[in-house]
Amino acid sequence: MRASLVALLVVACACGDDRAPGQVPAPTTAPASASHPAPAAPTAGGTVYLTGSDGEVAVTVEVVDTEPTIRQGLMYRRFLAPDAGMLFVPRVEQVWTFWMRNTLIPLDMIFITRDLTVAGVVARTVPLDETPRYVDTPSLYILEVNGGWAEAHGVGAGAKVRFDGIAAVTR
Repeated sequence: MRASLVALLVVACACGDDRAPGQVPAPTTAPASASHPAPAAPTAGGTVYLTGSDGEVAVTVEVVDTEPTIRQGLMYRRFLAPDAGMLFVPRVEQVWTFWMRNTLIPLDMIFITRDLTVAGVVARTVPLDETPRYVDTPSLYILEVNGGWAEAHGVGAGAKVRFDGIAAVTR
């Protein structure tokens, strides 16, 4: 009995979270099924406006602001509408790291500071790649859009951002 308990404890400890601080984990399980239920749904969305080279541009977003929804992100999605995205609201300002594990579409990751300025953009990420992606400036929000969107709209570091109808950013 004692040997079984020790073995169970060793396995439980070995399965711990080994990501670096600020790294958003990605589950390694298959998409939702009877044996693997889907995580909680994203919070109701809203609109993110960014100042680009041609003026203000809008992105209709789904908001993820809980650990399960942040962890799931856009994994397993095969399509994202042209002016749609996902806004990550982790509630802690720091350097965040993402990867593309189980993410099937190329994305731009737009990192946004507390003062609603774009800290930087990681452009055209490669699907299914586990290379850590980040910018060196602490961010409070991360907006994911289709790969190439930021360049097409002239959105880069220093762009101003505003939110409309997004309850998660006011909590």
